[in-house]
Amino acid sequence: MEDVNYNWRLFVMYMLILIFILIGGTAFSQVKVSYFNAEWNNANGVKWVQDLKDVKTISYIDIAKQAKLAKEYKIAVIPTIIIFKDDEEVARFQADLSFKMVATKEEIQEEINSQIMSDF
Repeated sequence: MEDVNYNWRLFVMYMLILIFILIGGTAFSQVKVSYFNAEWNNANGVKWVQDLKDVKTISYIDIAKQAKLAKEYKIAVIPTIIIFKDDEEVARFQADLSFKMVATKEEIQEEINSQIMSDF
């Protein structure tokens, strides 16, 4: 009888671990980041955007080369960083009038973390 209880507990423990891994992997894999800038504005580029954590993809869009995407996402100033969750825009961070990003890496990472935690 003791072996049955031990095996049952072990099975339940493995199932809980498996569920946690599946849910955790699914939650943050739905967050994507698009970074809009242009080659002529590299001096004001956001160097740390590739260091953002827990995102499925980080895309760079050069608005001079991909004007259609700039129009589609209504990019008014560069650089602009857009966070998507489940392919819907959930947050947007834009530069000021001098073309410098106002938001910090920490602020953007906090928004990403908030989006991930909203699933739980």
